Amino acid sequence: MGTETAFEVLAKAKALEKQGRDIVHLEIGEPDFDTPSNIKEAAIKAMKAGYTHYVPAAGIPELRTAIAEYLSKSRGGDIDPDEVVVTPGAKPIIFFSILACVEAGDEVLYPNPGFPIYESMVNFVGAKPVPMMLKEENDFRIDNEDTVKKITKKTKMIILNSPENPTGGVLRKDNLEVIADQIKNRDDVVVLSDEVYCQIIYEGKHQSIASLPGMKEKTILLDGFSKTYAMTGWRLGYAAMRKDLAQKVTQLMINSNSCTCAFTQMAGVEAIRGPQSEPRKMDEEFRRRREVMVSGLNKIKGVTCKKPQGTFYVFPNVKSFKMKSKELSDFILEKAGVAVLSGTAFGAHGEGYLRLSFANSVENIEKALTRISEALKTL
Repeated sequence: MGTETAFEVLAKAKALEKQGRDIVHLEIGEPDFDTPSNIKEAAIKAMKAGYTHYVPAAGIPELRTAIAEYLSKSRGGDIDPDEVVVTPGAKPIIFFSILACVEAGDEVLYPNPGFPIYESMVNFVGAKPVPMMLKEENDFRIDNEDTVKKITKKTKMIILNSPENPTGGVLRKDNLEVIADQIKNRDDVVVLSDEVYCQIIYEGKHQSIASLPGMKEKTILLDGFSKTYAMTGWRLGYAAMRKDLAQKVTQLMINSNSCTCAFTQMAGVEAIRGPQSEPRKMDEEFRRRREVMVSGLNKIKGVTCKKPQGTFYVFPNVKSFKMKSKELSDFILEKAGVAVLSGTAFGAHGEGYLRLSFANSVENIEKALTRISEALKTL
């Protein structure tokens, strides 16, 4: 198994803070906002009402129904509550889906650079990870022709992530249609569509491969509450999939977690059905910070940065410094007191890039940019 470098860098940064250093945190991928008060109140109310015991492994009916209604409306399909499985965070869906659908010797296409758990889990089950390279010149979208060439008889899963971590790229409809066309007549291939950033999008409208004709049955649609509602510590995620597959994933839940926290799930019901004004305010603030971050990075000599179309990450090009990304990210932490991630934390094709999160205040972002600029001048 691999790891998620963000937590390793966070630990290093915290160690420096204990030594008295002032560190600006741009490494961790979580909103810096508080969870909306109506969601917290719903959790407290649920605890007082007795939601402190075991619940069904697939999730409480109230939440599965709310999720099914939300997905049916937002993805343009017809999702049944029995097709929904609730898990403690969205990450278990990646874990369970690959365990359930992929065998040793199978091939899995996945985005690279991409969320590191994809490749880690494919390796863990003994399958072959096949990278779909996301190139800057292609706005960090998959290359349709290259993707088609990589789909073989051994392909059993295609992992998509849009908006994409770490690049902020967003897949277009033609990217999704090419994949759908290639597997529409195959019953042995499933798409794991990671859409946890679907509501943090700045240009255009989010599109899900599950909404294309014939693709609902072939798609595991992954989403969660962490990013949209600033609920990272609540550990609440879910996926929609075929009923037979949902039953298998529920078996994995029973064998690992038993169930997801009951009062947290009731908070999830409020998150979906309650007022959406706070999440919208977060999105607008992320949009403002995006402008500050991208503009500031492009003013630093030797750095170029495309404007992300979604998420709260930027993926600047730092190839001009002739240093390995990991070496440069370590230098920035030690010299500038700014915690960032190496592009290679997201796969080999992230070499030459860094990932910075703008889930921080404008004041801190500007401080970080000044520090990084001064530090890089010494190279």
